[in-house]
Amino acid sequence: MILIAYATSEGQTRKIARHVADRIAGAGQGVELMPLSEADEMLDLARFSGVILAGSVHVGQYQRALGEFAGDHGKALSAMPSLFLSVSLAAAGHDAEDWRGLDHILDDFTTATGWHPGQVAQVAGAYMPSKYDIFRRFVMRRIVAKKDPQADLDADHEYTDWAALDALVDSWLTGVAKAGA
Repeated sequence: MILIAYATSEGQTRKIARHVADRIAGAGQGVELMPLSEADEMLDLARFSGVILAGSVHVGQYQRALGEFAGDHGKALSAMPSLFLSVSLAAAGHDAEDWRGLDHILDDFTTATGWHPGQVAQVAGAYMPSKYDIFRRFVMRRIVAKKDPQADLDADHEYTDWAALDALVDSWLTGVAKAGA
């Protein structure tokens, strides 16, 4: 059984987690999908053969629920096959400075929580102006206009590469199966 636990702000990370859960179930593996806002310290991770945690970067950090879960369960998570899906708009681009920033955010997260994922994937998220407050919409419009000059700044747009995500999950599952053999 694989645990997929996620934290989301506008819903793209939830969509990614659900997609991954469907992919894993389609491969014949048991899966439990859980929002981290509903997780508690009593969760028995020993009943899972692997775990996928997903969270999104906003203003240089991940959601509090993700950090608290990883901090509470860091030792157990580090001892099992794990995949961390770090979702952000920065992962949609090719700017070296953005990627260094993502590495720095990840380093801060692992230092703060004590969890060192077995594998990390930077996954492109979505631009969702329909879900932003006025301030976030203003800031995000400026960022997207700079990164994607052709983008319609009034329309929601997914940057997630679903085929690449599927290949990543398939490869990770193969590794989990080999670790359990």
